[in-house]
Amino acid sequence: MGVPWQLPRDKEHFRRATRGQWLLIGRRTYEEMLGWFRDHHPLVLTRDNGFRPPIGERVGSVEEALHIAGKAGARELMVVGGSGPFAAAMPLADRLLLTEVESILGRGVPFPAIAPEQWQVASRQTFPPDAENALGMAMVTYERRQARSLAA
Repeated sequence: MGVPWQLPRDKEHFRRATRGQWLLIGRRTYEEMLGWFRDHHPLVLTRDNGFRPPIGERVGSVEEALHIAGKAGARELMVVGGSGPFAAAMPLADRLLLTEVESILGRGVPFPAIAPEQWQVASRQTFPPDAENALGMAMVTYERRQARSLAA
């Protein structure tokens, strides 16, 4: 199904934010985005133990992805979709980089609820529709009010 809009500003924001990063991505989203991985390190979250991605590697859990990325020296793991990885990683996240689009499109699964008692807006850039972007949008960074420690 994919992202139900074509917004060059959103695509450029995504590419800039994820350049060179370790990514956690669900299998369907990975397959939809296969041509996007130029300088990324994708970790594909799937229950299919036989799945072997042509770029990146398969993982069975968020914790496994964090371990692999951390062992490679990554300072963060960016979760880029779909709904399963978002929901599984949300309890461990301390920052959210989101594009909020002014219209509800498609029938996809919504992003997990952002509880205001847990999250605060750290920055927001709003953009009206223009010649290249048919929909208005906001690039929003949320930070967890109480940062979580991953040290066990």
